[in-house]
Amino acid sequence: MMGILLTTILSFPLFFLFSLLAMIRKKKSSKSIRNWIIIFITGFVLCGLFNYLALPALTVPNLLVENFIVCLVLVPLLYYKTGIPFSYKRPHRSISGILIILLIVALPVSLFIGLSALDNAYHSIAKQETGEAEPFNEDDTPITVSPEFARNKVQKAMSVVPNTQFYDLGKLQVQKVDNEIMYVAPVEFTGLWKYLRGKETEGFFTIPATDINAQPQFVQSNMLFTNSSYFNHNVQRTIYNEYPHYVQSGEAQIEVDDDGKPWYIQTLYKPIKLTNKPDMDHLKVAVVDPVSGDLQLYNPSEAPSFIDSPVSSEMAGKQNNYFGKYVHGWLNALFGKKDVKIPNESGTENTVTPIFDSNGEMYYFTDMASPKENIDSALGYTLINARTAELTYYSGKNNSGIMDSKGAKQIVNKEFPEKNWEGSMPILYNIDGNPTWVVNVLDPNGLFKQYAYIKANDSDFVVFGETAEETLAAYRMQLAQDPGNPEASEDVELETISGEVNRSLVTSTASGQSVQFILKDDTTIYTVNASKAPLAIFLQQGDVVEMEVKIRDNDVGTVEQISIASLEKK
Repeated sequence: MMGILLTTILSFPLFFLFSLLAMIRKKKSSKSIRNWIIIFITGFVLCGLFNYLALPALTVPNLLVENFIVCLVLVPLLYYKTGIPFSYKRPHRSISGILIILLIVALPVSLFIGLSALDNAYHSIAKQETGEAEPFNEDDTPITVSPEFARNKVQKAMSVVPNTQFYDLGKLQVQKVDNEIMYVAPVEFTGLWKYLRGKETEGFFTIPATDINAQPQFVQSNMLFTNSSYFNHNVQRTIYNEYPHYVQSGEAQIEVDDDGKPWYIQTLYKPIKLTNKPDMDHLKVAVVDPVSGDLQLYNPSEAPSFIDSPVSSEMAGKQNNYFGKYVHGWLNALFGKKDVKIPNESGTENTVTPIFDSNGEMYYFTDMASPKENIDSALGYTLINARTAELTYYSGKNNSGIMDSKGAKQIVNKEFPEKNWEGSMPILYNIDGNPTWVVNVLDPNGLFKQYAYIKANDSDFVVFGETAEETLAAYRMQLAQDPGNPEASEDVELETISGEVNRSLVTSTASGQSVQFILKDDTTIYTVNASKAPLAIFLQQGDVVEMEVKIRDNDVGTVEQISIASLEKK
């Protein structure tokens, strides 16, 4: 309670000054002193109750507003009860006038300081920029289940929770549990009366983030300190009482340690002096034991290893916003807008999408667009390390002309207008050298229906499928069939293959022809563009070929050179 008490005390200095003026003007009497005490105690209790409920951070702007409100409410009441008129004889008139002027001027001055601090917030971000935008590899970002679909599944499993009528599903958070990427969500109280009856929540759900057919599992783990608990068992209030001078970013989330025990995790930041603007260089993470309420504070990079995201998605969203808008200062963000970038709002959590790289580290992905309306091309994208808060911006100069995530979702939305299916969780992948948006397709109830693979620089190149594996295979096949497609297998070594043709098929597209064939006793599907080997369109069963091929792991081979024995000049 010390944090709330300190905030309340610091909300009354201006009231004390005005009270002093009143007592100087009014001849002291036991009645006036009694009235002052009654007004002060009543105001202090009401202000304390407000702080207990609202938990405003102990910052200069917040204290200034509270002092202003306290004076606005209590001073007229004080003057009325003591019988002092508002017009004074000198010197009281000048003193009170100065205080009123200072109070009025302080608010716009504080606003201006806050605007000026936007530049400092931008410079406090640990950031780097690279001109080469290399999309993710599909093996590095295995999250394939959208959070809407996962939440829908978990909601349907709520009946397994004891006293289920007390609870609703809390914040869904992606993380690694036993080296498997999972969504984790606690059950939370639905209101005060349910809290008074239940006292403790029953546990949390987990559901794999990589398998659309997986089912949620409920883990029994009673928690006394939660987001939905009241009074001093509320996690936010527990943190506030110890660290009122820090601002809490977003809602606390649970993360599960190696022993299966849940912990509430909350990102905090220290504001820039005289403002509420975040200083990204002074981030902290509070870790609360939901059973005992014990609280530990860490630097994000030094948090326990089981915590995948000491930096919350809310904080990552703030970083993207400051990084994109204030690159040349807040005035430029309002007027010139030189180099200004706007984060797209296609992310699954506060405009960002959590992903994991090949090393198991968690990042937040967001693509950036132009502030100019009706432009659907991506300027680049950011990756924010969820442990260190370091931001890397990939400018996309080598992938110019690719659509942004909003455009990718619109393509999906227009594909099924009669069913009202919509795109969700677009992530930019590198599929055989082609920047590709991979999008979940959901029905209006949040149920998964299909995957969509969309070539990022060709809005007409779209493949839909029921599973990630079959959609990827079909997309790669279509890439191989497109004669106009640039070389897409730079990371695959050439192999020399020879054999007898078993089946062949000529495919025509708007940009030319391609030939697909299989060899005897070989299930690999080989594709050769007719522009590279014109004689290939005459392939038939029984022809003997020798070729140089790049074969990917899905048994699809791209033919670079081919020699057909029966068609070669003698």
